[in-house]
Amino acid sequence: MGGIEDSEPPLKRVKGPLGESKSSPEDSSLTESLACSLGDVMARPLTSQGDGETIGSKGVIKRSEFIKIITRALYSLGYDKSGALLEEESGISLHSSVVDLFMQQVMDGKWDESVATLHKIGLSDEKAVKSASFLILEQKFRELLKMDKLSTALHTLRNEIVPLQINMSRVHELAACIISPSKSAILGLSDVDNEGAKSRSEFLTKLQKLLPPSIVIPEKRLEHLVESALDVQRDSCAFHNTLDSDLSLYSDHQCGRNRIPTQTLQILEAHSDEVWFLQFSHDGKYLASSSKDQSAIIWEVKEDGQVSLKHMLTGHQKPVLTVSWSSDDQQLLTCGQEEVIRRWDVGSGECLKLYEKSGVDLISCGWFPDGKGIFAGMTDMSICLWDLDGKELECWKGQKTLRISDMAITDDGKRIISICSETAILLLDREAKFERRIEEDEVVTTFTLSKDNKFLLVNLINQEIHLWSIESDPKLVSKYKGHKRARFVIRSCFGGFEQAFIASGSEDSQVYIWHRCSGELLKALPGHSGAVNSVSWNPTNLHMLASASDDRTIRIWGLGHLNIKHRDQSNGIVHHCNGRS
Repeated sequence: MGGIEDSEPPLKRVKGPLGESKSSPEDSSLTESLACSLGDVMARPLTSQGDGETIGSKGVIKRSEFIKIITRALYSLGYDKSGALLEEESGISLHSSVVDLFMQQVMDGKWDESVATLHKIGLSDEKAVKSASFLILEQKFRELLKMDKLSTALHTLRNEIVPLQINMSRVHELAACIISPSKSAILGLSDVDNEGAKSRSEFLTKLQKLLPPSIVIPEKRLEHLVESALDVQRDSCAFHNTLDSDLSLYSDHQCGRNRIPTQTLQILEAHSDEVWFLQFSHDGKYLASSSKDQSAIIWEVKEDGQVSLKHMLTGHQKPVLTVSWSSDDQQLLTCGQEEVIRRWDVGSGECLKLYEKSGVDLISCGWFPDGKGIFAGMTDMSICLWDLDGKELECWKGQKTLRISDMAITDDGKRIISICSETAILLLDREAKFERRIEEDEVVTTFTLSKDNKFLLVNLINQEIHLWSIESDPKLVSKYKGHKRARFVIRSCFGGFEQAFIASGSEDSQVYIWHRCSGELLKALPGHSGAVNSVSWNPTNLHMLASASDDRTIRIWGLGHLNIKHRDQSNGIVHHCNGRS
């Protein structure tokens, strides 16, 4: 592969001794017999195409490249003996002898020799040769400085580095280190390991990245190829809803529709009136629901996936519109309908604080990202930000929100999002004091912010759901149709792996699920006997979906193969289903 022929067998490059065999003649004959039988089954030559230069059914994989990548992987994994044996048995060396010599010279700190050998490798790109030479000579300069050989370091800089005529800004930085040694620490030149081994090993890894892959196989090349293949399979999987940890190399990956939660696993019946809203906690361990019955409930999601009542939260004098989890899931906000906001401790179920404002009522609420404040929409169409003690920090007046309105704030705390008119959503930049708007042709009823803060899911009165990109200027990306909405506020949500699905309630008592990218309606889930007002997809359990309905129940949806026998809890609240409604 270079200008010098290999002069020794690859096996001699083994980092550790193979050891002497101490087996008896009988053991030897048995070993030979086993070797032959195993060899017939496991060590047959790879199927080749044509003259044997390629392998695989399509003849596009070069045999030598394939073997070199496997050899590289073996060495990277620490299997030095196996790597050397593969080189010897295949007759294909990982590197040419000139490349091996070059790398050894670098590890030994023979800088002048390594620069000379670099020119013998046969690189056609002169720029790459100069860049690699610069890096080698800079390492030489670093080590000379470390040994306080300033005059030699200066000679290297003047007579070896400068003549390369590249990266002159770095040359000036190196020169400053001679004039002022304290600059070395600032520029990272003083961290050369005393023994040099660790520093040179790290340096060699950095140096190899400048050499073309045909000369030095990139580190972890095999892993990269396998990961790329898995990415392609995952991206082409229309119903992908599986964690990366569940992917396997043993077979091609393909999710079916059965990886989407479509079967009722539990029915929760603790509310005494219509259930208007529900939301899983960020860690997926809790579910909170709010109801027309003036209560909210914190449900606990057990490790086995069962959901049970943890706290019944009472105290509101009007129906509870929404709930909102703190970033650490330790506290919960509940917002009464044109009433007050209450802050609860999740562990004890105790009400910690009541928020209200004289002369106006509150209609929506949410947490500031750092958990040190809350924001609320008011009936006077203003938005206010309070600290946890109830002190007003900021207030934006004017038509910033409607009497029935969703609100959200981005994770960086910079943008507040609210419905500001019947057909518009306001994107308010708190720092820049700048406003953008999403303008719809139909009345906006609700919206949901994606986990990455880049998209907004907007429910409209005309029975459509629109997906908007809000990274810069708002842009309509997709539309979802099929669900029913005529009179009530119906909410939708993102869900599944990387939020690849859209779920929504519907007035026809069903839950609807679409593929986010294609817009295809995948499932309509029957089971409820009243309008489905809200849905929430568990952020940590890809196969758990919850829905809230006017029939006073909450349904927990999961995968169809789970079969839980019907039984009643002692409190008569929770019913378990066998996967059917």
